Amino acid sequence: MELGNNTEISEFLLLGFSEEPELQPLIFGLFLSMYLITVLGNLLIILAVSSDAHLHTPISDSHLHTPMYFFLSNLSFVDICFTTTTILKMLINIQSQRKAISYEGCISQMYFYMLFAVLDDFLLTVMAYDQYVAICHPLHYTVIMNPQFCRLLVLLSWITNTLLSLLETLLVLRLSFWNDTKILEFLLLGFSKEPELQPLIFGLFLSMYLITVFGNLLIILAVSSDSHLHTPMYFFLSNLSFVDICFTSTTIPKMLQNIRTQSKVLTYEDCITQMYFFILFAVLDMFLLTVMAYDRFVAICHPLHYTVIMNPQLCGLLVLVSWMMSALNSLLQSVMVLRLSFCTDLEIPHFFCEINQLIQLACSDMFLNEIVMYFAATILAGMLGGASLTGILYSYSKIVSSIQGISSAHGKYKAFSTCASHLSIVSLFYCTILGVYLSSTGTYSSHSSAIASVMYTVVTPMLNPFIYSLRNKDIKGALKRITGMSVI
Repeated sequence: MELGNNTEISEFLLLGFSEEPELQPLIFGLFLSMYLITVLGNLLIILAVSSDAHLHTPISDSHLHTPMYFFLSNLSFVDICFTTTTILKMLINIQSQRKAISYEGCISQMYFYMLFAVLDDFLLTVMAYDQYVAICHPLHYTVIMNPQFCRLLVLLSWITNTLLSLLETLLVLRLSFWNDTKILEFLLLGFSKEPELQPLIFGLFLSMYLITVFGNLLIILAVSSDSHLHTPMYFFLSNLSFVDICFTSTTIPKMLQNIRTQSKVLTYEDCITQMYFFILFAVLDMFLLTVMAYDRFVAICHPLHYTVIMNPQLCGLLVLVSWMMSALNSLLQSVMVLRLSFCTDLEIPHFFCEINQLIQLACSDMFLNEIVMYFAATILAGMLGGASLTGILYSYSKIVSSIQGISSAHGKYKAFSTCASHLSIVSLFYCTILGVYLSSTGTYSSHSSAIASVMYTVVTPMLNPFIYSLRNKDIKGALKRITGMSVI
């Protein structure tokens, strides 16, 4: 069982249009001229649109400060990037009389080429929709194509295309010309090697998994079937319940299967897949908890504008962006891990393919290992986890300030009770996940880390339905109507 990256290829050769030396100056001059015209022409478009916005007051009087020209300036910027992705390298190769492009340069060029090519398509589609609204719904044009919606369309185009480009790049990175993979499997050591403990571990985790799935399914069923629960708070709660089911299903069924079959084997492909979905749903949990904190902040601090701010479109958008950002982050980290090579020690002292454990098993260059470890820690714990936690803390700081301004004790209790369940989940989730990952920098055994990971991977998703149902009369009522039994 040996996984090795036997890559010898360091560059490719771009043959271009012709190998005839006398044609090279003609090709160089032709493409240089077209490139300069492309760049200068599109820069003039961008300059015209952006400067026109500052030459008129108020802004609404600007002739080019409209959705159509906003999309056109974005298209011009993308066109400059699109041509720059390919033409510059070709001109350099002709000028230097070299046809070589490094492996990393080739992958990077392919990524940005796909990004800007598909982004061009998306922006053209958005511009077609803009013209459709302008012609077919002229009276509602300014309402529908408002600045926030226009920026949102462009932002979603960028996020979606970045995700698609990364996915295609990930598939290319798995091709055999760079990664001669000979290892087919890892070994998940789990919690204990003692045979007499396996039935106990199996029964314990099977029970927790079934409680998690059925409990969260009841929450989803209650919210979807009861019209009284068709509010932003319960919409986000049902999404959180769905993600919690997926989160536990990523790891627990495989662990139960391994115990049942007395096998600890997990294939390389399954390990990478499990790691991808684990990171996806873990980060998605963070985002949804942040969105729920923002929902409570608006409900308590801006109650009169709550229904206007937290409209169905914004709620759907917040969930959609959370999915996209989580998928993007997970893809990035999976791509980084795919660059590693592994040796003969393939025992993972955990019950799932945890990214830090995988990196520690890698036998590729230590500098590469450290880069991947730093990338994983910075993106997951630092940027996304830190930003999510900061958003939650900021929301609750504003909530506490607003509650302190309420004069009556009953009013304070009522306001705080609306976010008590969410605060309990946030505390349980973040305390356990921070404890696991912060302790990994110290002298903390992998076995202890695996046991501690159970808290946020299994226990927290299992307790979510209980915390929300026990403290919530609306959920209790909905569950009573569904099951025909009273809920404690």
